[in-house]
Amino acid sequence: MLKKTFMQDFMLYAVYLAPRGNERLMILGEEISHRHLSIKDRLIGIIGDAGSGKSSLIKGMFPGLELSNDDDGINPAKIMQIRDPIGSMQDASTFHMDMRFQTAFTQMHEIVTFVRTALVKQRRLIIEHFDLLYPHLDMNAEILVGIGEEIMIARPTVFGPAPKDIYDIVYPSAKYRKMAHTAEDITTLVVTKEYGMPRTWTTTDVRKGFVMAFENPPNVSAAELEVLERRVREIIEADLSVSYVNEEMIKIGDDHMKCAGPRIHVRSTGEVENFRLVKEIHPDPLSGAYLLVGLVGEQGEADLKNLNKFKIF
Repeated sequence: MLKKTFMQDFMLYAVYLAPRGNERLMILGEEISHRHLSIKDRLIGIIGDAGSGKSSLIKGMFPGLELSNDDDGINPAKIMQIRDPIGSMQDASTFHMDMRFQTAFTQMHEIVTFVRTALVKQRRLIIEHFDLLYPHLDMNAEILVGIGEEIMIARPTVFGPAPKDIYDIVYPSAKYRKMAHTAEDITTLVVTKEYGMPRTWTTTDVRKGFVMAFENPPNVSAAELEVLERRVREIIEADLSVSYVNEEMIKIGDDHMKCAGPRIHVRSTGEVENFRLVKEIHPDPLSGAYLLVGLVGEQGEADLKNLNKFKIF
């Protein structure tokens, strides 16, 4: 009996905007697992650059999974488990592997043997940087998850898509997500520290930008937004370092501030390209919120009604 459902046979890919907060990433990971993951899926390929939020997404998709490595370091026992596959496989049903770390400690043929053995034994494998393994494994994942500016979910067949297709989309786009998050935090720093405004807004996501959503319309003019934009640009042009402090805080220059996604940033403010604010507060008739939009990346007139337009991959 074939294990795929009828609808899975026809799914090519699904796309989500990648949130920048760790908690929101885990919540989305949980939702992705409910919508797209089958209990019969054994080989899950994760694709994304360092600092893109892969660990948080995996923790949301697979609660309780012990990672072989995360942002705080590596687990030597998990890294070396592939040299004792029989013993290890008696104690666990799901394994995590990061190809970038794994290849620093073990040979590719050992990794391939471990993966094939685990699949034969009906174990599940979650493999980060699956694009590095695929050419040697000669077998695609049952589900591919790529994270950059967006999160792409693909369920390949023997006809593709190949992991490199996902790689070519998510890797180049990840920098915009990091730039947007850094620009958002700089804007927040200016508004709270220099303007003395309490942080009463919530944050949401948009392609190549960020959105600050207010319950009540902020009493600001286009001219005042121009001043705010100019001040944020001054900090960007100062090329201040942006560094991780802990899981709740970052440091921009000499200033510490709270951040929900402290690892999802560029390394210095000077890496933020073409920051600008939309010079009007945009009302959302459905939610009742009032939205302030900041953008990075390509210059040009912003079409607020189509910032999240479909892209042809």
